[in-house]
Amino acid sequence: MKKIILLLNLWAVGFTYAQTNLTQTENYIYEKTCLTEDCSKKTETVQYLDGLGRVKQNIAVKATPSGKDIAVPVEYDTYGRQVKSYLPIPQSGTQNGALYADPLSNASSLYGNEKIYAEKVLESSPLGRPLQQKQVGNDWSGHPVQFSYDANTSADAVKKYSVVTSWIEGRTNSELSLSGTYAENTLYKSTVTDEDGNITTQFKNKKGQTILTRKKDGTQNADTYYIYNEYGGLAYTLPPLASASALTLTMVDNLCYQYRYDGWNRLVEKKIPGKGWEFMVYDKADRMILSQDANLRKSFDWIIYKYDVLGRPIYTGIVKSNNSRIGMQNQILGGAVIEGRDNTPLTANGMPYYYTNMHWGLDTLLSVTYYDSYPQQYGFNPPVPSSIMGQTVLTDTPTSDGMSTKGLPVLSLVKNIEDDGWTKTYTYYDRKGRVIGAHSINHLGGYSKTELLLDFAGVIQQSKVYHKRLATDPEKVITQSFTYDQQNRLLVHKHQIDSNPEEILVQNEYNELSQLKNKKLGGSNPSQPLQSIDYTYNIRGWNTKINDPSNLNGRLFGYEMKYSSPVNSNVAPGKFSGIITEVDWKNASEDVLKRYNYSYDGLSRLKDAVYSEPNATVPFNNYYNEHLTYDLGGNIKTLKRNAFPVNGSTATQADDLVYDYTGNQLTKVTENALNDSGYEGGNNLITYDQNGNMKDMLDKGIQSIQYNYLNLSNQYTVHQSSAFGQMSYSTMNYLYRADGTKLRKTYSSAPPRGSTTTRITDYLDGFQYTYTEGGGICLECRTESAFEQQAYRNASFVFPGNPTPEWKLDFVSTAAGYYSFTENRYIYQYIDHLGNARVSFAKNSEGAPEIIDTNNYYPFGLNHISNSFSNSGFGSFYSYKYNGKELQETGLFDYGWRQYMPDLSRWNGIDQLAESYLSTSTYAYVANNPISSFDVDGRWFNEDGSIRPSTTFDYTPGAYKPTMSFSTSNGMHYNEGGGGGNYTPFGRTQAYADLMTAFYNGGTGGMSNIGGTLRWWTDYEDPDPTVTGIGAFGMLKLKGNASNSNSTSNSLMDNFFNWIQGNPIKVSQFAGMIQAGSTVAEKGLSSWNGASNITKSRIFAETISTKLPASAKALGNASKVFSVAGKAVGVLGIANTVYQWKNGNISDTRAIVDGLMGVAGFIPATAWVSVVYFAGMALYETYGNDGKPLF
Repeated sequence: MKKIILLLNLWAVGFTYAQTNLTQTENYIYEKTCLTEDCSKKTETVQYLDGLGRVKQNIAVKATPSGKDIAVPVEYDTYGRQVKSYLPIPQSGTQNGALYADPLSNASSLYGNEKIYAEKVLESSPLGRPLQQKQVGNDWSGHPVQFSYDANTSADAVKKYSVVTSWIEGRTNSELSLSGTYAENTLYKSTVTDEDGNITTQFKNKKGQTILTRKKDGTQNADTYYIYNEYGGLAYTLPPLASASALTLTMVDNLCYQYRYDGWNRLVEKKIPGKGWEFMVYDKADRMILSQDANLRKSFDWIIYKYDVLGRPIYTGIVKSNNSRIGMQNQILGGAVIEGRDNTPLTANGMPYYYTNMHWGLDTLLSVTYYDSYPQQYGFNPPVPSSIMGQTVLTDTPTSDGMSTKGLPVLSLVKNIEDDGWTKTYTYYDRKGRVIGAHSINHLGGYSKTELLLDFAGVIQQSKVYHKRLATDPEKVITQSFTYDQQNRLLVHKHQIDSNPEEILVQNEYNELSQLKNKKLGGSNPSQPLQSIDYTYNIRGWNTKINDPSNLNGRLFGYEMKYSSPVNSNVAPGKFSGIITEVDWKNASEDVLKRYNYSYDGLSRLKDAVYSEPNATVPFNNYYNEHLTYDLGGNIKTLKRNAFPVNGSTATQADDLVYDYTGNQLTKVTENALNDSGYEGGNNLITYDQNGNMKDMLDKGIQSIQYNYLNLSNQYTVHQSSAFGQMSYSTMNYLYRADGTKLRKTYSSAPPRGSTTTRITDYLDGFQYTYTEGGGICLECRTESAFEQQAYRNASFVFPGNPTPEWKLDFVSTAAGYYSFTENRYIYQYIDHLGNARVSFAKNSEGAPEIIDTNNYYPFGLNHISNSFSNSGFGSFYSYKYNGKELQETGLFDYGWRQYMPDLSRWNGIDQLAESYLSTSTYAYVANNPISSFDVDGRWFNEDGSIRPSTTFDYTPGAYKPTMSFSTSNGMHYNEGGGGGNYTPFGRTQAYADLMTAFYNGGTGGMSNIGGTLRWWTDYEDPDPTVTGIGAFGMLKLKGNASNSNSTSNSLMDNFFNWIQGNPIKVSQFAGMIQAGSTVAEKGLSSWNGASNITKSRIFAETISTKLPASAKALGNASKVFSVAGKAVGVLGIANTVYQWKNGNISDTRAIVDGLMGVAGFIPATAWVSVVYFAGMALYETYGNDGKPLF
């Protein structure tokens, strides 16, 4: 019996047995991740295996907050299939890793009588396809997800679109036509019926290409068609609104996604519905060098991207050329565009840059990135610190162990779009290559300097931010400290401004599943917080309560979400798919229990929101109801909205809107309600530019809107008419960086009386400043259009007079709200599951909490329209409302990349990621389900509703994707968004923090910095067509405690060979080899190479000896054993060789030899050579050469 004990430490070297109480009569895999250098703080997991090598129990040792074990049993049916998936079960104590004879015995203490396993019903065939999937929980036993498999019939009436492709200017030109419907039994048909009975049907052809995805809105089909050219490339996508229309050129132009390719099958032209054509130009290395959209084409501008010899982006800019796409392509035909560092600078837009420019001259330089070494030639360089918080800072001079900044980005220069100001950001690393500091010089000459103290596991223990708006300003210092438990769950987060008393921002308490149980906010005494917030969850892990709205018991806010069991089920029936059907809430300032019931159509679009006050004499007063209808594309057709009674007790109809469209573009809104509240009305036409951006909104008094090359609105002209017919004239101008970060807003207002007032707002690394000049009175007064006055509190009107013009530091954001410099106190916020600011409060002069702002929202984000209006509070942290976004003077919310109109429930422009949401309008907000989803930055949202946690043992994304952030002003944010957790032994809060740290230190994924906040995401394509990919968290080896069963309980090699076993057909084809290599990368190649050489070699050697025969046997007759094994090893060998060579771990000669051996794996006659070479090399280097490369 072979026992494998693997000590996987992120930085430690070695291979050792752990002193635990492991069951010696069982096969097991033991893993330990040290969180401290002496390993006194650690995470431990054990996988016990049965005689067939299958996992039969997972144990997380001492993983609960109280130090108890968590066990997850694994069961198989008589065919060896895992048809049950149990929830993790905290045990009564710890056995130090020993196998539990009856891990289910303690389940009732936590889960009661609930069903604690999900189960699959598989068909009785060799395919073993799922027929049903039943989730955990008693309520879900009778509501399974159902699957069926068939061939198309004549009743399906699948339209048969086709294209005829010709070649024009070196690219495809596909003519679309419709020729009846597909004959019976010519398409594969798979159907998924969710827990609520909503049906999704997918049709595929014999090539495996998806032809049609069909859903039903309740009365009609919502069909999305995919049409391919003769070469297999996607030529057209027809969303539901297009597929239901007659096939005309106008329809195709307005509603269809269109794609054109060159002879290398590279996408060179595409058209998004509502936008003009976009062009892409590539070099010989298949890197996009030039891009141009329709607006840029009008000014003959091209965005250019330059790379160094390693393929790293080094600078971007704008090139002017009145040339066609093919003309630009021909200029670099056959060549690779490569630039390099140069000691002789070139200068553009006032900035010298030390790179060559061999291809195309730059008309505008936008950004520059330096790698490997800090350029010494700049006069604005700050001195590189030798250490930060006691941690040695890496330089380009290698340390004794060979570490340096080689391969790391060290300096970025980013230009302002609207002027020639620059932001210069230096990044500093410790000896492990982790970010420990940054020095950002802003466009005004000030700076934000960030310092991070990391522990052994890379978790932030303390952060400091030093900030100045101008170089001559006094420095502000923000110090934060973090305390964690034994599993690195955040316990205490403290915050300090300058030398002020330290504030306890957050104190967290977790339940035995590591879900946030209680959060205490504010105060300087741990036992006397300003507020204590309780969180509760259902069996699925979905947050159900934030405090108790029916009994606040001294709390300022309570919030309850109901899914399957609403109280008013006769108004809106319960849903079992995770959709929220009822919400109760109460705030202490109003002390009224309020309720919304939500009903949806078959596409999960919100139809009705019915408002009531359950404890009132007449509960259903319908004061704030909304009712919506949609077309097939998700464009709102009608919207009816109620408001508080003007007179009496009958709700006022604030809005009765009818929307008119051309394609997806809203061209006019007709207001039929005889009421001046809500939407302004006016029945004016709306126009758009070539990129689909709204150019005006006359109903709101917005005469014109202009945009920069990133499609960010940067200038508004507003004419507003008062109730007395007097006109005021306003302008708004925005300043952005080339990476999309908003830096400044300038608002000028010329009222009917008084002088013009100008207010400037600066946004600098999370710090917000204002400057006011002039004596006008309309900056905070009610207007008849645009400004959403109901979003602010009432206050007595005060004539501002003529304030002395000066810059004021207003506030800086914190993990729990804001710190107001003008009020010299912390502002805390209750936020709901969508990140909406509900109640803001602060400590008053007597030390008690006082409410300073309260918000009640319609479903799509408009503040409830009451019987009064406000004239105070605008232009500060009070303006951050719906989804935590800033409300603008125009009445639009600024999400970063787009502006949102809550009164119309639409965006001002087209989604940059529209191709990720093909079935819905490019202007629709979160696919019209604003109760279960929210948009992060104007580009993407959690379409799967993943604000809820996962109910599996795997650490998959659940709640609060966008609420974890890293900013230069605040370090790590732990805004849990109302609690949440997952069923892993590792706390959700800190797991997200570690994930952020990993990403920030060079992990895989995407990031953007908007308003000083680093946002992140990952994407993957799930092989199951019924599952939407929501983030490849399991593919990344996290630092600190954020391990998961995918990334730690299985090694890279386990994942790789398990994938081979599950995909024999793919592995037997060359295309499958490429996919296998991609999968290897996804499964964590960077983590594999992060281990020590000796550990890697042994893992590789032992995996070859234990896994390869099983993988080969699983392939059966698909191919000969050595052929397939050679391909498998060849893929891994090539992938690992490239990675090792790029990181300088092996010599050039070794890289060439390894590469040739990898190629040999793909050739049947020499496949055995590849297997013997890599296996033999791994064994020799492991046991015969002390883990060092042979050459």
